[in-house]
Amino acid sequence: MARYLASRLVSLLVSLAVASLVIFAVIEVIPGDTAAFMLGLNAQPDTVAALRAELGLDLPRSLRYLAWIGGMLTGDFGVSYTYRVPVAELISARLQVSLPLTLYALALSTAIAIPVGLIAAARRGRPADYAIMGVTQLGIAVPNFWFAMLLVALFAVTLRWFSAGGFPGWEAGLWAGLKALTLPAVALALPQASILARVMRSALIETLGQDYIRTARAKGLTEAQAIRAHAFRNALIPVMTILGLQFSFLLAGAIIIENVFFLPGLGRLIFQAITQRDLIVVESTVMLLVFAVILVTFLVDLAYAAIDPRLRR
Repeated sequence: MARYLASRLVSLLVSLAVASLVIFAVIEVIPGDTAAFMLGLNAQPDTVAALRAELGLDLPRSLRYLAWIGGMLTGDFGVSYTYRVPVAELISARLQVSLPLTLYALALSTAIAIPVGLIAAARRGRPADYAIMGVTQLGIAVPNFWFAMLLVALFAVTLRWFSAGGFPGWEAGLWAGLKALTLPAVALALPQASILARVMRSALIETLGQDYIRTARAKGLTEAQAIRAHAFRNALIPVMTILGLQFSFLLAGAIIIENVFFLPGLGRLIFQAITQRDLIVVESTVMLLVFAVILVTFLVDLAYAAIDPRLRR
């Protein structure tokens, strides 16, 4: 187990190093003068030069990269030129929306998908299975932003159960915050639940066809008992993979939903920083999201080893 853990840690560190190089290189190849873009067309040359010096754009690229990495390792992500506040404060404030939204959506997705996938696999080839697969196919096909607008039209405009958008802040209370995140979480969760349910069904059907499951049935176990005692745990490995990918997608890819519901999350922060050419914010926020994705992948690998002891060897 120690060797497995060490190899996963090395893989994590190498992935982070490569990702940081790629992110920095992509930002560097963006055409145009960043300082001139921020100040506008009528900016004086000396003003542009002063801003370039302030942002460190006149330093060699290697030094800028090392300064950026060193700052992130010490918790200093730099200062946003647009907002004139530390980037760490911006990210911290936006994470208070994006992270709970991600966890909320992932919890809804898992709570829906696991039992639905189990039912579909247990009733394979029956009307219930066909109905579930049809609904999940529809859930995958429907864009989440269109589904979000339907939710707003029904539950916010017509029924007035929820607000159409915005976030009151956690200082308004836990219930107020969760209520504001409910419609966005549902819009994000249902397409992901459709994918996860289909993966759960396929993995469980494959597991139920194994020899040890047939042996368990021959010993007198019912279908439900065979699933609970033997098949379910072994079918979780592909499900864990999808869960890890979904967490990463929900955290980094909710920019459209955040714009539909006017949520001040990380997605909107990245979008605004790109339009304003605030490179410090873009670099640091994207790197943080990449770190979250790689960390979740690392945790999923550890979950594999916990589920299947063979992987520890």
